[in-house]
Amino acid sequence: MVQRLLEPGEIESLDHTAIPRLLLPRPAELYAARAERLRQLATNSIKGIPVDEALASYVGLMAELVQAQADVVKTLPPAGVPLPGQELMRVAHEHNMPPLPVTGARPAEWRAVFAAILDRLEARVAGQPQLLTALDALRGLTEAQLEGAADAVLGEFAEGIEPAQAPFVAAALQVTWSVMAAQLDERWAQPLVTGTLCPVCGSHPVASVIRIGGQSQGYRYLHCAVCASEWHMVRVKCSCCEANSKVAYQGLTAADADPVAENVAAAKEGKMLNKANDPTRVARAETCDECHSYRKIFNQEHDYNVDPLADDLASLVLDVLVSELGYARASGNPLLRLGTPA
Repeated sequence: MVQRLLEPGEIESLDHTAIPRLLLPRPAELYAARAERLRQLATNSIKGIPVDEALASYVGLMAELVQAQADVVKTLPPAGVPLPGQELMRVAHEHNMPPLPVTGARPAEWRAVFAAILDRLEARVAGQPQLLTALDALRGLTEAQLEGAADAVLGEFAEGIEPAQAPFVAAALQVTWSVMAAQLDERWAQPLVTGTLCPVCGSHPVASVIRIGGQSQGYRYLHCAVCASEWHMVRVKCSCCEANSKVAYQGLTAADADPVAENVAAAKEGKMLNKANDPTRVARAETCDECHSYRKIFNQEHDYNVDPLADDLASLVLDVLVSELGYARASGNPLLRLGTPA
């Protein structure tokens, strides 16, 4: 049974120091902020996340795609994609299953969202013939092909979709599920048997983020790759196997950085080294020697505007370095199809 709604007086009496276990998305703000973040990343303007020229053009294209997501969200009413029936969600609640599962039947509205995103994107890239050709190919997919592509994206299957088409299909699915998740009463979302999957839709997280502000101050959340919900997981715990004995953090340090000398200089002046807004701590890889996997973690304490999905996409150099150490990526980024995740 879903818990009854609390009266105003009861709400005021709650323990407001409790950690918010679930943060539902705000699509009207999410995609516009993400598009801006991607534009900044594409121009190599974010300290701590270096983006080379080859990747920058792709990140810039994804900024246009995410802006198209933002434009489409603005055209949708608050209930633009209806929630599943109460009985379906009640069964999910009673069995600790996600109320908006990405498995099974999808809301038919997602295909209209897909078409609208392509229309918005076409208007934004009118001078790029190759991209326009790609958009025409996407429009030419039959309903069966499109649904098969959605299956491949949501299931992270290697087959069933062209890698170049995957981000565009993923973009429509993200809008669809985030709009549904935004309408959800969070009490429908029970903790799952595993803390490594989204309690709202059952998808894998794309990355994790340390949040600041309010009751979320300093806590780590996993960010869903599909519906953009975030759920709390304690720090120093593997977000893939949930072990905590062999977790470590790998980061990027500027070639000219000398943290030892920096600390010595600070000590001579009788002060501690100020690590606020430290670019080397914005993006790190959380590695686990139990399952030999990794997932990135981004720190809002050092860059207020971090976006887990955008920053994950742009920090491919960190993927390369951590992979060379023998760790496998735990799950993929929906805006980049590199192959089958570990």
